[in-house]
Parts: sequence; C-alpha cells; structure tokens
Amino acid sequence: MEMQEYFEKARGFGILSTADSEGNVDAAPYSRPHFIDFETIAFIMANKRSHKNLQSNPKAVYLFKEEGGYNGMRLYIEKCGEDKNSPLIEELRRKKRADSDDEGGKDRFLVYFKILGIRPLVGDAVKD
Repeated sequence: MEMQEYFEKARGFGILSTADSEGNVDAAPYSRPHFIDFETIAFIMANKRSHKNLQSNPKAVYLFKEEGGYNGMRLYIEKCGEDKNSPLIEELRRKKRADSDDEGGKDRFLVYFKILGIRPLVGDAVKD
C-alpha cells in the first residue's frame, strides 16, 4: 500500500515534533499530512510554536499512531517551502472548523516537507 493511500484510509492520531535552533523541542497534534507528490507532504499551520521553530530549524518528525494497538509510522521530514494564506489551504482542509480554534482572519501557512526517512511506530527498521 502506498503511503498516500495509507493516510487516506488509516484512522488515528498525529503529532508533529519540531525544535528551534537552540534545541528547544515542541510537539503538537496535527492531522494526517496532505500529499503533494511522491516525496512531498504539506501541513496547514497557524503562526504558532511549530511554525516558528521551522523558521530556524527545518527538520521535524511526524508521528502517526493508528487507532487500537501500536501500529503507525514516523516520518522524518525537512521543510522545503511554504505559502502564506494560499487558496490551496481551503481546498486541502478536510473539514471546516466553526469553533474558536479556527482563528478566522489569522494568517495560515501551507508548509511543504520533503520526506527524508520512514520508520514504523515501534521498532527500528529504517526505510530511506
């Protein structure tokens, strides 16, 4: 199964881990990645800590845990670009949120990442 198909079908919970240039680490919940092409994914971000960390340190890890059990994967990624307030953001959003977390009117960033490596959620097998 290709990775894009996996993320379209899998249900679970994702965490994006970033660090600033001084090594201060942050981890935040993020939805499944949007696939741009075979080796590029994107996340929609607000101008919060994860986005700020990526300005000085482009490397990150996205951890996805499937519902029930310990299946999932870790994507080792590196920022390769971003667009601010792109119309593509609305096209990519899986669902509109009407709650206060939506922060209507605030800047949104579509941040692109190259996939550097893939590991299972548990274990040490590396697929580069």
